[in-house]
Amino acid sequence: MSPPTLALIIKAPRPREVKTRLAATVGSGQAVRIYRQMVEKQIQAIPAGWNIRIHCAPAEDIANMKDWLAPLTRPHMSFHAQPEGDLGERIDSAFTDAFIEGSNSVIAVGGDCPALDESFLRRAAQALESHDAVLGPAKDGGYYLLGLSAPYPYLFENMPWSTPVVLCETRRRLAEAQLSTFELPTLVDVDDAESWEDAVAQGWLNE
Repeated sequence: MSPPTLALIIKAPRPREVKTRLAATVGSGQAVRIYRQMVEKQIQAIPAGWNIRIHCAPAEDIANMKDWLAPLTRPHMSFHAQPEGDLGERIDSAFTDAFIEGSNSVIAVGGDCPALDESFLRRAAQALESHDAVLGPAKDGGYYLLGLSAPYPYLFENMPWSTPVVLCETRRRLAEAQLSTFELPTLVDVDDAESWEDAVAQGWLNE
């Protein structure tokens, strides 16, 4: 099978707009530096030959984000402005657009999980060859990765985003839709000082 499309859904690295919980402890400037490091690390972990779609918000910062990530640009990488709407609408748009372009499977991730390396991404891609969906549970009750073999908007509608019930509700919807699902091991998103310090201790991030 052809490799999946990787949809990386990220924000512009603006002070006081990214990693706000982390910034409350380490300061907004340091939080931006950490966020930039995580996004760059995530791009570097994507296997060679995969189609990469960078979904940027806000739309007016897309040129600056292209400049920021220019050293990491690959032949099959494209940049797209995220549409207006809540997180669910923006994730659904990323999946829908990739499938419209002809992707056989799509894996969506953010820039918050430095433990998500190439081996996990390859494992997710392999799982999608025999499953409808692949889910990467996050320790905080959300998920760090979602892969689909077809668009399923139902998974994103009226979801209580940024709450500890996102993972459970996503599992429930996957089961209700009778989608065969493969789950990856649980990993930690870096959202606060404790998770950042742990990521540094594990060697996933530089201090």
